[in-house]
Amino acid sequence: MSQSSRPRVVVTGASAGVGRATAQIFARSEQARIGLIARGQKGLEGAAREVEVCGGKAIILPCDVADADAVEAAAERVERELGPIDVWVNVAMVSVFSPIKEMTAAEFKRVTEVTYLGYVHGTLSALKRMLPRDQGHIIQVGSALAYRGIPLQAAYCASKHAIQGFMDSLRAELIHDQSNVVATMVQMPALNTPQFDWSKSRLPNRAQPVPPIYQPEVAARAVLFASKHKRREVYVGLPTVVAIVGNKLLPGLGDWYLGKTGYDGQQTQERADPERPHNLYEPVDTNPGAHGPFDARAYRSCPQLWTSMHRHWLFAVGLLVAGFSLTNAAIKFGRTSYK
Repeated sequence: MSQSSRPRVVVTGASAGVGRATAQIFARSEQARIGLIARGQKGLEGAAREVEVCGGKAIILPCDVADADAVEAAAERVERELGPIDVWVNVAMVSVFSPIKEMTAAEFKRVTEVTYLGYVHGTLSALKRMLPRDQGHIIQVGSALAYRGIPLQAAYCASKHAIQGFMDSLRAELIHDQSNVVATMVQMPALNTPQFDWSKSRLPNRAQPVPPIYQPEVAARAVLFASKHKRREVYVGLPTVVAIVGNKLLPGLGDWYLGKTGYDGQQTQERADPERPHNLYEPVDTNPGAHGPFDARAYRSCPQLWTSMHRHWLFAVGLLVAGFSLTNAAIKFGRTSYK
């Protein structure tokens, strides 16, 4: 692949989890030149090494996405050193596992600054560069929780809801301006990422994603796919589809079900360590990789995502099958009538 055809990509939250898996897949599949944004130096260095091994080029950009000026400076450096940004992927997040009544105003503010405003800051920096060129793709890594809030993660759910509303406005404005910049939100299921080991928690037991759980590489494949297609949203995993559609049809039932199951479903049987460090205000500066502690329970593939990615082909096959069926029925009817 020539240097000129290698895409320039920015990934926030690139030191671990979905962001790290996304950087890997862009390097492996596209030999992309990637700007890696996160707070943790060790995780960024590990991610950069993986990008290089996978055939890409990386620069590390230590940055708190809650700081708009720092995000803008990172974007300037990417374009100076790697070239015009083609794809911007917002992934960075923090969360607090806690009942609302035990949360503090400062915790709500911090989660919002990172998990919602961090996406806004990245989007503004991307738009500043993409709009004048009339090209580029902005991808927001969302969640089924952007539509269906759950107990014990109110600040995170509210931030994801905010991103979803922000994207509605952004898409409408891009249409009004007749812009060729594309904005896509990829709604994720429960994923096996390190966030469950370093998010702040008041739960008595260790936090876990609500099963079924998918590996972060499933999410990364969806992001790569989104970068090549003009999709408004991409749903990943049947549980995501069920949560979003079900909430539209029967939200009260969702309230009742999650009130009965949402507490136990987000905890393992193992007691939590109250002294465990968390990353709400400062990074836990380790090199955790993309995966969390649930490898044995996480799926590496997703039939629903495959179906979504190939929906046009499946639609064509469906039309072909329907055509053959109607033709056969017409032939049989004609024979019957002739007799």
